[in-house]
Amino acid sequence: MTARTHTHAAGGERSSIHIARNAMHLVAGQAATMVLGILFSAMLGRRLGAGDFGLYFLISSFSTFALVLVDWGQQYFGIREVAREPERGGDLLGTGLVLRVVGTAVVCIPAGLAAWALGYDRRTIWFSVGLIAFNLPFFLAQNFGIVFRGQDRMGLDASVSVVNRAVGLALAFCALSLGFGLGGVVVAQGLAGGAALAMAFQLYKRVKRGPLRFSVLTARHILGGGTAIVAISIAVYVQPYIDAVLLSKLVTKEVVGWYGAAKNIMGTLLAPSLILGAAAFPRLSRATRNPVTFRHEFATAQRPMLWLGGLAGVGTWVFADLAITVVYGKDVFGPASDVLRVFGLGLFLIFEDVLIGTALTALGRATAFAIVKIGSVVLGVGLELLLIRYWQNRTGNGGVGVSLSFVLSEVVMFTGGALLMPKGTVGASLLRDGSRAVGCALVTALLFHFIPHLRPWLGVPLCIAVFTGLSVAVGLVRREDLHVVRGLFRRGEAAVPAVVPTMAESPGAAPE
Repeated sequence: MTARTHTHAAGGERSSIHIARNAMHLVAGQAATMVLGILFSAMLGRRLGAGDFGLYFLISSFSTFALVLVDWGQQYFGIREVAREPERGGDLLGTGLVLRVVGTAVVCIPAGLAAWALGYDRRTIWFSVGLIAFNLPFFLAQNFGIVFRGQDRMGLDASVSVVNRAVGLALAFCALSLGFGLGGVVVAQGLAGGAALAMAFQLYKRVKRGPLRFSVLTARHILGGGTAIVAISIAVYVQPYIDAVLLSKLVTKEVVGWYGAAKNIMGTLLAPSLILGAAAFPRLSRATRNPVTFRHEFATAQRPMLWLGGLAGVGTWVFADLAITVVYGKDVFGPASDVLRVFGLGLFLIFEDVLIGTALTALGRATAFAIVKIGSVVLGVGLELLLIRYWQNRTGNGGVGVSLSFVLSEVVMFTGGALLMPKGTVGASLLRDGSRAVGCALVTALLFHFIPHLRPWLGVPLCIAVFTGLSVAVGLVRREDLHVVRGLFRRGEAAVPAVVPTMAESPGAAPE
């Protein structure tokens, strides 16, 4: 028993190190992408103004939803399959690229017709179709991630995103400086995607799993296997689409711009949860056939997710004004800080929901989770119809109603997702560590409420230090977490697989 316990402990630490190292590669890339993304968004907001920035947010929402339909769940499906059977990488990727090209060409016409049916003007319709078409190169480049991430080569995937952001920022700056306006920005994004696609092809040679090839049988496999996953993707991305449509119909274009500014920063704040979820997904996928291993892998990722969610939530509440002022300017986008602050209230739940959704996708339960999300969307839309008008009439900022509706509907997501998880996976540990994270966030927020106003260079590090200190004091951050950090720099640790318990140690078959 002692040897077995030691083996599990060693395996647990190695598993943590493996996930952490994957996350570190993604963090490095995401940090660069985040900075470039903030600069890109700030440049658009300051050069285009709230009105055209709102239009860019609107057409981006249309484009994102359209491409989610084209993807048809193959991103997560592909990562899961490559993680389980690496030799299928070339077949899955090559077939997926063809499906994306054909799908994008097909979806452009319905997207334009949908914008026309919703009553938008000709300029908005053409920009909606144009952005979908010009996003195709990067959309193809992203699909290489099924091989990169499936083989735990997170750094390669991050590099592709960094190139896209860097080239896009430079070209968009040139386009706006030359007076090409929003149209120039759209074309710049297409050219940047082309550069990212060229790099993705080169990086693929490092993890090559056979030549890229198209197979009708694999196409059927992708479309069939991705159906369950696309359900949750559609359920997730239909909400931003509906939010953008409702806002554009019920408020002024400037208010849409304020909401878009807050939503862009919100996307940056969510990046840590997506990084950790992506880093854990291949290992969760491999562990689905053994309940003991799966519970361990989930627990490995849960505590840092709760810690990050608490820190992001309190940081957003305290520094929302600062974020909007620095990125977009207070004079034009000042009201966006109220939208962002309300978003911060829901960050803790969103972080946990990301991990639960990732785990359920690995388990093949994405369809059930999608049904929960649909219920959340229905509730959110109902609330928006009331709250957008209420906040627009009361404060002239209907975007606050959208963010408040989103936070309230997220409770449905959390409750439903927790109930769908295998028995014993989500329970006492979530209640214990979740309470610690919320308590640390409340104490930190109260402290910053009563202390004098601090300059950003002092306030932001102090907030992180206070929250971290409280987390250590209550046991949310523990000594073994430091071992994981040290393990990131030990050569060769990432190659050690997690210890899989024997059948004798497993209480039963894995949930499917």
